[in-house]
Amino acid sequence: MHIEIRKAGFVNKGAQLMLRGILQEMRRAFPDARFVMAPNPKLAPYEDRARMGFYQKAWYWRYRRQWGNLARYLPQRIRKMYGIVMDSEIDVVLDASGFSYGDQHDISNLFELADSCKRWKKNNTKIIFLPQAFGPFKTAKRQKLMKTVIENSDAIFVRDEVSWKHMTDVNGEPPQLKRGHDFTNLIDGSIPEHIHDIEEDYAIVPNWRMTKDGNKTDYLNLLKEVVDYILIKGHKVFVLVHEGVEDMKIAHELNSMLEHKIEVIKEDDPLKIKGILGACKGTFGSRFHGLVSALSQGTPSLATSWSHKYKMLMQDYDFAEGLIDLDIEKEELHKKLNLILETNAANAIQKKLLERSDILKAGTKQMWNEIIEVIETKSDSRM
Repeated sequence: MHIEIRKAGFVNKGAQLMLRGILQEMRRAFPDARFVMAPNPKLAPYEDRARMGFYQKAWYWRYRRQWGNLARYLPQRIRKMYGIVMDSEIDVVLDASGFSYGDQHDISNLFELADSCKRWKKNNTKIIFLPQAFGPFKTAKRQKLMKTVIENSDAIFVRDEVSWKHMTDVNGEPPQLKRGHDFTNLIDGSIPEHIHDIEEDYAIVPNWRMTKDGNKTDYLNLLKEVVDYILIKGHKVFVLVHEGVEDMKIAHELNSMLEHKIEVIKEDDPLKIKGILGACKGTFGSRFHGLVSALSQGTPSLATSWSHKYKMLMQDYDFAEGLIDLDIEKEELHKKLNLILETNAANAIQKKLLERSDILKAGTKQMWNEIIEVIETKSDSRM
């Protein structure tokens, strides 16, 4: 059986965590399956795909056409020799986009997706969307394209209530629409050997997306006030760079504003990032999967937001009051920070987070059982 993992990658740490989570569960359920990924030089370079044992999908999308089908003219023995898999040979597609379909994204994403879903359905390929955020879909064209996607899919796990409304506004509540939550909560992290004594420290996890729409000054000033207050309260604090160059720039700009510089930690392994976030005392985060990694391990965390998915995540963990607006007043910010800085308040939050984490992890395990059932029930003819 060929299982394509779609839209996960190796640059974004959240995407890497999702990829590891998918492989962990699918290899357990289908040990003989072959995993396939389409080429993407920016997000999924060949070296990374090969290192993890992926077969290479013959795929090249341009001008609203899938040109990878031209590889069918290669003899099958040649394709097999180089590990090339045709689109028509895929049995299951697992879409792990995270957040790619809606008005905030280029409509070309939806054109390609709708076209692919129709083709896969005709080929009896199972199409499963792993938990992710969707929408909104305000134009008639986007709604029509998303309706096509829904009608040709086998299961779509919607990650939050806002996304659920966006999806049901398009096509009601068909049986393939299902509730789901972020599934990286089942993955264990590990603390890097060179990281020591962070159990009493607080982590700042920046996100360059917070600086868009002219918000850069406000965001940097907010981070500076957070760091200053943590230091005034007698705690240690560091910056953890969850993503790449742009987040590192934010870290350096923040440090340039501080009277006393703080440590900047950059770690490429997403499992080690998760280990750090699970070990520290608390976090102030702007990266979605950085927050998932912290909250799912009971680490008290405050969050900023550039998308509705952050608000929904904090609600999932019953900590809606942990969401911070950029224009928050200083006195109110200090009250929020005390929730994670003061021992009694932080202990109460940690207890609540761990209780919610257990519930959400049980939901994730149930989701994988449903996915496995969809694959086993409907793919027998191709397995």
